[in-house]
Amino acid sequence: MTNIAIVGIGNILLSDEGLGVRVVEELQRGYVFSPDIHVVDGGTLGLDLVQLLSGCERLIVVDAVAGGQPPGSLYVLHGDEIADYFRGKISLHEAGIREVLRMLEVMEKPLPEVVILGLEPGSIEWGFSLSPAVADNLAQAVDAIVRQLGVWGIAALPIKCL
Repeated sequence: MTNIAIVGIGNILLSDEGLGVRVVEELQRGYVFSPDIHVVDGGTLGLDLVQLLSGCERLIVVDAVAGGQPPGSLYVLHGDEIADYFRGKISLHEAGIREVLRMLEVMEKPLPEVVILGLEPGSIEWGFSLSPAVADNLAQAVDAIVRQLGVWGIAALPIKCL
């Protein structure tokens, strides 16, 4: 069986900075996954994610991504784009995720496939709510995750269809 992790990261106290956590909450409310799919609120765990991700074959990281596009713009990064992502330092958590992935490589447990998915933040000020531009595109981020799982041959079953 494929072991896939979908990890939402961010600080929910800082508006759009908590995007990854909010997307994971939406996934957990709206979909049922097979036991080999781990949907995780990674919050601000940082290197604590190493143990959780050890042994995974595929990873989707969901985060606020500051890439210079209008607030709410969707980013989906694969393969070589991820190296550019780390060089460009466009994620609010890039150092933490980069460290986790490098630690797994050092442990000789690299993740064979990683996708980074995010929305451009509109605000990272104190506040529990997402900015309107990000909140309006939250469903787009969820849909992008479901599409990526489909590419990998994994079905996400909407709860309303059960």
